[in-house]
Amino acid sequence: MSFSHTTRVFVRTFQHRNASNVAFIGLGQMGARMVKNLVSKGEKVKVFDVVPQAASSVQGVTICNSPEEAAKDACFVFTMLPNGHIVKDTLLGDKGIMKGISNNALFIDSSTIEPQQSQELGKIAKENGFRFLDAPVSGGVTGAEAGTLTFMVGGEDKDAEEVKPVLLKMGKNVFKCGGTGTGQIAKLCNNLILAITMIGTCESLNMGVKLGMDPKLLTSIINVSTGRSWSSDTYNPVPGVMPNVPSSNQYKGGFGVSLIAKDLALAENAALSAGAPLPLGAISHQLYRTLIANGYSDKDFAVVYEFLQGKK
Repeated sequence: MSFSHTTRVFVRTFQHRNASNVAFIGLGQMGARMVKNLVSKGEKVKVFDVVPQAASSVQGVTICNSPEEAAKDACFVFTMLPNGHIVKDTLLGDKGIMKGISNNALFIDSSTIEPQQSQELGKIAKENGFRFLDAPVSGGVTGAEAGTLTFMVGGEDKDAEEVKPVLLKMGKNVFKCGGTGTGQIAKLCNNLILAITMIGTCESLNMGVKLGMDPKLLTSIINVSTGRSWSSDTYNPVPGVMPNVPSSNQYKGGFGVSLIAKDLALAENAALSAGAPLPLGAISHQLYRTLIANGYSDKDFAVVYEFLQGKK
């Protein structure tokens, strides 16, 4: 090894240890809350979002002008973006992550995308000298706010162990699911259940209210009975039953109808490739698409309740 090469390695290592340790790209409803937890728990974070106001909404971070700038000298580069095409473009595009990411750095995608897309990203990473994990999350905006998310991780075991302490600053559970793409498989299975149970919860509570039941009393009964679910006891869809959830804020924020519909489309595609029938998943997908056609695209997915009530 030449003296000049040794010097470059030393300088790069020195910069690597003293620069922001984490880069985070995508500060929407989930990403902004995840970054807030990282900062509050001692991480130095560089951020980028295509909406400048989203990046500036988080205190204590270094705001960057591109994914390339954010990724430079970071040990861990996170993305939390709407779909796989945007993730790939953020990686490969002009001033993208790959223009700035260090050799052997770890790229962690926490978006919900197709398992095959995660496998493609893993291949790109391997061919270009850095590492990749798919690490989608469950817990919604409430879990992101509280730092109680569940991470479902696909990729190399040693890479998952390396980033686990950082993940636990944003969540309370980290599951290693298998090879690249398996985190996405777990996430799609989870969101399939979520989409279906939210509709069932909305149907039940709407029926009860229309028959004269008090929604808070009915929810209390359901939550100690066999109908209980996350949709009833943590993210109740009836306005006023629970504070600090989207239904009590005109269904603003939270997990948008367009996103749950996207996840169901991904689940249907994955199920088709595996020969797994999804009768309830298909019906649920069409209901959320109907909500989109009726102007509910940007509302939280619990707005199914309002739709069933016949209100707009």
